[in-house]
Amino acid sequence: MYAIGEALLGKEPELAHVDLIIGDKNGNVGLAFANALSQLTKGHTPLLAVIRPNLPCKPFTIIVPKVTIQNLKQASKIFGAAQYAVAKAVADAVEENIIPKDKIDEWVIIASVFVHPQASDDRKIYSYNYSAVKLAIKRALSEYPSWDKILYDKDRAKHPILGFRVPRLWRFPYLQIALDIPNKNQVIKIIQELPKSDRIILEIGTPLLKHYGTQLIGELRKIVKDSFIIADLKTLDVGKVEVDLAFEETADAVVASGLASIQTLDKFIYEAQRVGIYSFVDLMDVDAPLEKLKKLKQLPDLVIIHRAIDTEETEKPKWDLIKEVKELGVKYVAVAGGIRPQTTIDALKSGADIIIVGRYITQSKDVERSTREFLKIFEQKQFWSDIDLFRVHEE
Repeated sequence: MYAIGEALLGKEPELAHVDLIIGDKNGNVGLAFANALSQLTKGHTPLLAVIRPNLPCKPFTIIVPKVTIQNLKQASKIFGAAQYAVAKAVADAVEENIIPKDKIDEWVIIASVFVHPQASDDRKIYSYNYSAVKLAIKRALSEYPSWDKILYDKDRAKHPILGFRVPRLWRFPYLQIALDIPNKNQVIKIIQELPKSDRIILEIGTPLLKHYGTQLIGELRKIVKDSFIIADLKTLDVGKVEVDLAFEETADAVVASGLASIQTLDKFIYEAQRVGIYSFVDLMDVDAPLEKLKKLKQLPDLVIIHRAIDTEETEKPKWDLIKEVKELGVKYVAVAGGIRPQTTIDALKSGADIIIVGRYITQSKDVERSTREFLKIFEQKQFWSDIDLFRVHEE
């Protein structure tokens, strides 16, 4: 048995990032420990952690540099401040009973240590690595993180080096803005006028996609890096091909028409799942929607109950269909077609997870005000408030 720990502390360029494994010297960790000492790699020479020359810490700990060492100046940082920091942290962990004293001759530790080539402050190199190693050991021996911690943070977190947050649909309801106007410059203007909210997701509408092609998704992604983007392909044929076209341009979800053949929908849903994006099926004008869904090999992630623009004056919303669709096993349902603030509450109470709004917002003289009319409804107690209003992602 062995335990794994990780910790990142400090600021660049002295920032410390430590990954470590701790376990029995007679097991897999011990074998890896022996291999590291006996199979040296140029630029990543492993070394024992020592408090001073001739005084290693216990459990015996080997340091593996993450960054290729190319000169003596870099080597001095690893063989100096970092080496001492690791050894001192391990020794202190034993003294503080983080590591059981009766295990110091049975366990070994392998610590992978990052020292930036431009790091120059030895005191910071020591402090950051000392704290990171100690924290990594604590985490390893406490089996950190718990699954609840991972589940809580996985869709909230923003990786510092990645520079943007990868959006997922995880806390409903959402307001989906249907960008149907076939004018790229006008659409960009609308996007820039939208209020900042975790509740807003963007739909690249069918007319817009027909005018500019799926390449527009990639163009708009540069403007809204953190946004959830749906490609409203209204796929009727070649389901796999159309999913791949949108996926290559970084779409987070794709929409097929429920009028497509069962074979096309099956391929569409399968391919969306394969590449890891959401599959939506729009039930607009489908005569027997429940029967159509029952015939699919696999249900889509979301179904859209949609009134066509041309029938909004004569056709009433089918809110009762929301419950029936969910009873089949579809997780989420969106509603679209002439949605107004006054009809939104009824839709939400009927079980709608996403409210799709187009012209009421995109053709408004005040895009922000029109959008906030819907967001205020979402803020009502029964529909939750904005996500992570006091968001702080620090350990």
